[in-house]
Amino acid sequence: MSKRKIVIASSGASGVNLGLKTLKLLPQNIDKHFIMTKNSQIVLDKEMNLTTHQNEDISASIASGSFGVDAMIIAPCSMNTLAKIACGISDNLVTRCAAVMIKEQKRLILAPREMPFSAIALENMQKLATLGVIIAPPVMAYYSEQQTLHEMENFIIGKWFDLLDIENDLYKRWK
Repeated sequence: MSKRKIVIASSGASGVNLGLKTLKLLPQNIDKHFIMTKNSQIVLDKEMNLTTHQNEDISASIASGSFGVDAMIIAPCSMNTLAKIACGISDNLVTRCAAVMIKEQKRLILAPREMPFSAIALENMQKLATLGVIIAPPVMAYYSEQQTLHEMENFIIGKWFDLLDIENDLYKRWK
């Protein structure tokens, strides 16, 4: 059985550390790919056992449905990236890979990082949710009793992993 292939992309919104931490916490048995936009570019290649892709390289393997990516998380997801995906604009690798996830009916999780959401952003989210895209902003819950920023981030990432059927013990579950 081949490894699951998961793409993590960080667009230019505040909270790039959540995308990077998600990448770090993915289990070793997953084939990890990371897309770097100019606003979130960090050198990661050798340190994290992953394949990095430049956002301008729309010829990258993950831009094709035949490569077989299983899921994608865009964390954080800027309103610009969200709008492009909602309108079918595939002008960079992040938006192209998201379009592939939608057309292949694979799991695509968007973590929009803005507050409050404008009516336009909400309309775009609703449109994408209708297509099966999972809208999962980094929102914490109080039942897991997080005390630190580290615990809050683990809760959010744990919830994203739950959506991808990745076993984890990153947060205290509801009892």
